[in-house]
Amino acid sequence: MKSVLQPDGRWLAPWDATAAWPRPGAVATVTSPPGRTARNGGVALNVPAGGHPLAERALSAALKQRAEEIEAAFALIEPVLRRLAPRQFDDGFPELAQRELANSLGVEIPAAELESSWSTPLDLGRLHARCVLGTFRNLVEREFDRSVAALLDEGESAEVLIRRFGFHAVDITSCSDGRLLGAVDFILRVPPAVVVWHDAYAGAMFDVEDALHRWESVELRRWREGRPNDASEPTRYLKIGLYHFSSADPRHQGCAAHGSDEVRAATSLLARLQNFEGAVESTQCCGASVATLLVGVDTDTDAIRVHVPDSNGKTDVERYVSSAALYEQTASLEREAAKEFIRQAVADATGVDAADAATEGMRWLCGYLLKNNIGQVDAVLGWIGGRYTDPGHTEKLLVAGDAIDDVQLRNLAFQAQMRTLEEGAIDLDVGIGILRRTNAPHGLAVPVLVHVAYDERIPGACATAQARARRLTAAIENRYAGAAGTDGLVVQAVVRARGRSRLELVEPEGDGARKEALR
Repeated sequence: MKSVLQPDGRWLAPWDATAAWPRPGAVATVTSPPGRTARNGGVALNVPAGGHPLAERALSAALKQRAEEIEAAFALIEPVLRRLAPRQFDDGFPELAQRELANSLGVEIPAAELESSWSTPLDLGRLHARCVLGTFRNLVEREFDRSVAALLDEGESAEVLIRRFGFHAVDITSCSDGRLLGAVDFILRVPPAVVVWHDAYAGAMFDVEDALHRWESVELRRWREGRPNDASEPTRYLKIGLYHFSSADPRHQGCAAHGSDEVRAATSLLARLQNFEGAVESTQCCGASVATLLVGVDTDTDAIRVHVPDSNGKTDVERYVSSAALYEQTASLEREAAKEFIRQAVADATGVDAADAATEGMRWLCGYLLKNNIGQVDAVLGWIGGRYTDPGHTEKLLVAGDAIDDVQLRNLAFQAQMRTLEEGAIDLDVGIGILRRTNAPHGLAVPVLVHVAYDERIPGACATAQARARRLTAAIENRYAGAAGTDGLVVQAVVRARGRSRLELVEPEGDGARKEALR
């Protein structure tokens, strides 16, 4: 296959007619094999869900079950509160409500918090937010089995596979947008065991210095402990950046941090990845280097664009391979033939022969991600007909501070990652603005979980984390002090030892009366 030069000078891959950035008003199409019908976005309506050779039915079924359990936990909240609301003036209501919330939702709220009178009824909008926070905490502490990606049938573990591609660690940064909260488990389907870090920032604009420190810690462990492999092995650290766009409503439902401009989102993230590469090379000796990869996500279908680096390792925002197109083009092939088709497509995008040894590792990694994502595209087709019915935001809460990665599901939470309010104010404003627009029309407060992680091996780390959580909580409450009433905020602070599931509630300083803080 040969690449095609468009009249406007842009490069277009022959297997992906959606590869060029669509001009305003343009409709992307996909060239389909004989006998198949493509639709906008590249997912064929007449390909039966689960019928694709790369569908990964067992993994999709496990992910669907997990998603349904998470959604069911939150779906219980409103019916329980509706049952309790008419009884709030009955004698003994606080104790009755406390038992009902504990038994039905697993949420512990002190009876004193549930007292009301005819002149001061319960603020159900705020109580709803308390229940959302408690339910989310319970789900985090439940410890869902995130190793389900091991169900992918490749004949060897993901750790071995990634190492064979030439990488010893994968660091993923996605946009804080809740539609990407399933980035690792659902969209990329990469086992968490190979992901050394996954964080989220508005527009995926990660802090280069923080990323550099994480790389240093991984490399130091390789030198001192031989983990995840010995420093003498010629493998690299891989940083993946995920931006997003909307194929259904590109001008309004894309990345808010980049004004729903997908070109700007991709270009900005690519520059940040290049800055990270430069930081490693300029601060370290002996030719230190990392690998980076730019990936776009269509939040309407979960399909991805992998911006495959060329033979010189350079990335172009206008050169990528689309899983949506590959899904259609490989649907009628046998499994191994479909995988080979993907490898060839990636090689053509790179501009090398499929047997080129110098680029093989990155090419195979790109093919691995595309192959995995085709399973998700197929799953979305089966779950909801191929395109999410809620193209916008339906997040249930906002997580501020350190990201929480344990419970992954599309549109579950907006992540505003920050150490201080000043550092993350823009991200926080975006997230709270989104949740207010969702909750305020229903008289519901915005649930905000302040989460700070610490290393329990370091003396005093827990106390330091608690102090930071209190400061961040106070700063958030002060910043939005004008948001009074049912459209305001309910902020709860927790700390957690890294590697543990337990979220420890942080009481406001000097507030010993709230020993049984809300769960």
